[in-house]
Amino acid sequence: MAVKTVPRGRKVRVLATLGPASSSPEMIRKLMVAGADAFRINMSHGAHADKEPLIAAIRALEKETRRPSTILFDLQGPKLRVGKFAGGRAVLETGAAFTLDRDDIPGDATRVRLPHPEIFAALEVGARLLLDDGKLVLRALAVSNDRIETRVEVGGPLSDNKGLNVPDVVVPMAALTEKDRRDLSFALEQQADWIALSFVQRPEDVAEARRLIGGKASLLVKIEKPAALDRLEEILELADAVMVARGDLGVELPPQQVPLAQKRIVSTARRMGRPVVVATQMLESMIVAPTPTRAEVSDVATAIYDGADAVMLSAESAAGAWPEESVAMMDRIALAVESDPSFNARVHFTETLPDATTADALSQAARDIADTVSARAIVCFTMSGSSARRIARDRPAVPLLVLTPKLATARRSGLLWGAHAVQTREVGNFEEMVAKAKRMVLRHKLAAAGDRIVIMAGVPFGTPGSTNVLMVQRLTGSELDGYQ
Repeated sequence: MAVKTVPRGRKVRVLATLGPASSSPEMIRKLMVAGADAFRINMSHGAHADKEPLIAAIRALEKETRRPSTILFDLQGPKLRVGKFAGGRAVLETGAAFTLDRDDIPGDATRVRLPHPEIFAALEVGARLLLDDGKLVLRALAVSNDRIETRVEVGGPLSDNKGLNVPDVVVPMAALTEKDRRDLSFALEQQADWIALSFVQRPEDVAEARRLIGGKASLLVKIEKPAALDRLEEILELADAVMVARGDLGVELPPQQVPLAQKRIVSTARRMGRPVVVATQMLESMIVAPTPTRAEVSDVATAIYDGADAVMLSAESAAGAWPEESVAMMDRIALAVESDPSFNARVHFTETLPDATTADALSQAARDIADTVSARAIVCFTMSGSSARRIARDRPAVPLLVLTPKLATARRSGLLWGAHAVQTREVGNFEEMVAKAKRMVLRHKLAAAGDRIVIMAGVPFGTPGSTNVLMVQRLTGSELDGYQ
């Protein structure tokens, strides 16, 4: 089965999670053919040795297709869990008393161990405790250093090690656990393109992760806690991208508040020029069914109309019965939405004003010029990728061809709206830059003879942050003569 090396016919990216249903090289290839632009490796499950074949398969496809591959390692973060029960489970009755304590004795219908001293220190009377993804709700009545007395407001069965959420307080826990630090070291050894940081609460969480990454990968923050919404702009200022992680966010917020939070995160990220991914339960029914519900299709479409850089599949591609079909469905939804005549206007509902810099001014001008002269593509020469991110923030109506001598930059562009990245030799002078831009748009079938293209670059060449050139060129169609 051939993998297309020409750019996708859509702007939004598709991020597919790998797992038991998509761990073979054959299935990874099928996902890429179906439309996956980037792959997520979830570090919450499996050993490091389990991840190495996935990485090898993705990078092998990169060599075969000469299409830069994008890998995001998603760190588990400080997941809060209760302890174990005698017999493995207990039933909590609505209205009954229930205690969380620090005793090692197996729990029952009246109590269970809570192995997180930070919660005892932070919790206040009246705060809610949500168990098992919010299925059970407790209300704190009394809090001491070793006991939390609660009343069960919503009861039900509770089994060993189920998750706990405390949405009403900021728990003073580091966003990186010891496991996360080991997983981060592994990811960087494997040349990760993106690191996703889970359960971010404060800007300090992001600063610590950035220090540990040391520029070896780009950093994406997952917004899953209400506390993160309170300091959203501060957090995004320190991050390279953001994910609307609606799973845990949907547990800690009332369900009716999640769409509002999603809109706010997407619009804030776009204004600040940070790529934004919308994730979780997007095509949930396709875990077991070959087609999604109409509501799920509308959910995906809404994220695309809002201008998300990427939409993500979780269990649908990782553990479902229809991983390839899930990716193909994402691809078809995106193509349909972006073919809507009103799409360009809708995606610009969010105003993205340029900063007072030369690079931002030229990026906005590139989009406006492309519209005015009906250019077929924008070509961006970049070392770090920052120029490409600036152009993508303005959501141009034409494809963005990112040309860079750095493979890491090309790979990290896989989450960028409308971008098709190509690693190519560095240009040495102005004439070589123009000639290469023309050849590349022809080679990648983004334009044809007689078409105009917009070129953006920096002089002197090879200097990060030197964007200062913007020009329009017309193709003759003969630029590839004499080239393979």
